[in-house]
Amino acid sequence: MIFEHEIPVGSRLYFGKTAKQKRFLESKISSFFAKLGFEEIVTPNFSYSQHQSIDDTKELITFSDESNNQVSLRADSTLDVVRIITKRLGRTTKHKKWFYIQPTFAYPSTETYQIGCEWIEHDNIKDVINLNAEILDILGIKPMIQIANINIPKLVAKELNIDLNLFKNGEIDALFAMDVDWLSKLLYVKSAEDLAQVVDFVPSNIKTELMKLLDIAKDVKYDNVTVSPLYYSAMKYYDDVYYRVIQNNLTIAKGGGYQSDGIGSLGFALYTDNLLKILED
Repeated sequence: MIFEHEIPVGSRLYFGKTAKQKRFLESKISSFFAKLGFEEIVTPNFSYSQHQSIDDTKELITFSDESNNQVSLRADSTLDVVRIITKRLGRTTKHKKWFYIQPTFAYPSTETYQIGCEWIEHDNIKDVINLNAEILDILGIKPMIQIANINIPKLVAKELNIDLNLFKNGEIDALFAMDVDWLSKLLYVKSAEDLAQVVDFVPSNIKTELMKLLDIAKDVKYDNVTVSPLYYSAMKYYDDVYYRVIQNNLTIAKGGGYQSDGIGSLGFALYTDNLLKILED
């Protein structure tokens, strides 16, 4: 039996103090973006292209429109923002820096509020990580920024002819058990300094991607940074260096570089509800 006042599991309700805190957080971060020249965009809740953004399409909430085309509730904002700006609004604006404040929806009834930005046709991820770090400083919190490069575990798996799922599932013991000296050294890396000491021991086809990761990590202006060259999280569109922000087992933000119809861009999303929990603590 479902009572009239019940709400579905995973949906969000804000009232009183929590509603005020949420609005204050959104206002503070939107003001930060505006001062740096970012314009705001609010994309439609419904989309024809969400299957291109989400790795597991079972998470999509879908239905058919009047022409029997599949429509999804917005499960991700990134690629929709880029497509709308470059294709639908391309004739009316040439602006490249955009931010959004809106929820995403996942099956069966999960709402996730996000504050994010997309920097279209920009290729220096250090700028985006440092933007994210500035926001953390403004909020007065010091979570960990974990920086990785999705190409490194792919190249290592190919070099050693092993299953990429070993990295995806974090099977560290199995990787150590292979007794490959340079791989074991990489498994111990936690900082730019650690990586600098290891990079010359790895095969040459992996070294280029490690150097890219090292170059970025050294230029991040933030105290609490960890470098994870073998961290792998299957992303639908992040295809190079990417990162996540973590505290108390909560993911506060994710970001990275991606391609959309041949256009390279950068962006990140802050997870509003997890941020509110951290700020409350």
